[in-house]
Amino acid sequence: MESLRMIENWPVPTAAAAVVRADGTLAGSYGPTGHRFPLASVTKPLAAYAALVAVEEGAVELDEPAGPEGSTVRHLLAHTSGLAFDEHRSVAAPGNRRLYSNAGFEVLGDHIAKATDIPFPEYLRQAVLQPLGMVTTDLPGSPAKDGVSTVDDLVRFAAELQAPRLLAAETLAGATSVVHPGLTGVLPGYGHQRPNDWGLGFEIRDGKSPHWTGASSSPRTFGHFGQSGTFLWVDPDAGAACVALTDRAFGPWAIEVWPAFTDAVLAEL
Repeated sequence: MESLRMIENWPVPTAAAAVVRADGTLAGSYGPTGHRFPLASVTKPLAAYAALVAVEEGAVELDEPAGPEGSTVRHLLAHTSGLAFDEHRSVAAPGNRRLYSNAGFEVLGDHIAKATDIPFPEYLRQAVLQPLGMVTTDLPGSPAKDGVSTVDDLVRFAAELQAPRLLAAETLAGATSVVHPGLTGVLPGYGHQRPNDWGLGFEIRDGKSPHWTGASSSPRTFGHFGQSGTFLWVDPDAGAACVALTDRAFGPWAIEVWPAFTDAVLAEL
């Protein structure tokens, strides 16, 4: 895909990208796709997927208590637990606001570790990484932000997100639909969004503007971006997913180049 060559002009030291179709075939890739990059918050969809496996295995339930009083596993996954961004303290009642929270994912990881008697990074490996053959991915720390991976591995995950083998299709459909609709909140890097729609560990594009995906991205697009200059989106209407990893922190450069890149990818599909 010629559009992928656009990453050559990004103001970053290293970048790699790939597009995978809904049938799991690679539409194209560019750059060092085997290079390991810090994922930052692109870790969250991986952690969420492991949590959903834990739900299907019966280790936890979406509506069981977890986190602050009144909060559940579902609240933690949907950033509605009321926990602060990076502190383990409540700043709102559960379900009232969309408060994007690293702390929430750390509490979630601890909750699953206790329920399964397996450290969360190891649970992630057994539940998601190993079955998908993601051999260059690991989680050396927080389930909110410390994952490390390659484009080659995330292509496998992007294929799973379009044709799930580890989860029931209805489980993934629920996770990539809006949970607690209508809530306002801040999308990191982009300010207040009304509404700030989210699924279970996946951000839902809907009609958000400004946004890190493209103007031509469908409202059903879901995924995540990371402060390390990384993103993964799946556009069900386009029948494709895209992964881009860099080693420059997210900032104005990304806000400028990512949407045009996504629009070029979608146009070429």
